[in-house]
Formats: sequence, structure tokens, C-alpha cells
Amino acid sequence: MVRAPYKRVHKHGRGRGTESMVICSFCGKKVPKYKTFLKKSGFSISDPAMKKEITKNSLMLPSKRLYVCLSCARHRKISLPGKSRKSKRKT
Repeated sequence: MVRAPYKRVHKHGRGRGTESMVICSFCGKKVPKYKTFLKKSGFSISDPAMKKEITKNSLMLPSKRLYVCLSCARHRKISLPGKSRKSKRKT
């Protein structure tokens, strides 16, 4: 039997029955919140002259919180196997 090159480890603070369900932003699947990856999408001002003119308090830059399920995160390369810090420390 071939083993997967990565482990899906989920840590929760409370019981699994009380976990809130979240809808994946890409596929629309209902997934428990602890199994999702949070991806923030938005934009930032890259022009330094504009940044000096506009202070953070005067302008609210829009940003979205996207919940991504495990399968979509693997497909879109949001979570890659072997990229965590724990696996780098072992060597």
C-alpha cells in the first residue's frame, strides 16, 4: 500500500459535533470550519506616492475572507505537502 506524501492533521478545541460548517469559496462544498484554510483576497496600493498621500485611517481597502476546503487547497496549491516548518526542522 502506498502512503500519502503528506498528513492531514486537524486540531480542534471542542468536540466535533459542535463545529460550525462553512461553505468552500471555490467548490461550494459544506466543510467543518477546522478543516478549511483561510485565504484573504484583496488589493494593496503599490505606488509609494499614493501611499504617502492616503493614510490607513482615511481609506478602507476591501478584503475578503475566503474559506477553502482541503481538496480545493491542494488543487490550487494553497497548501503544499512538505512546506510546513515542522517538517523542515526534522532534517
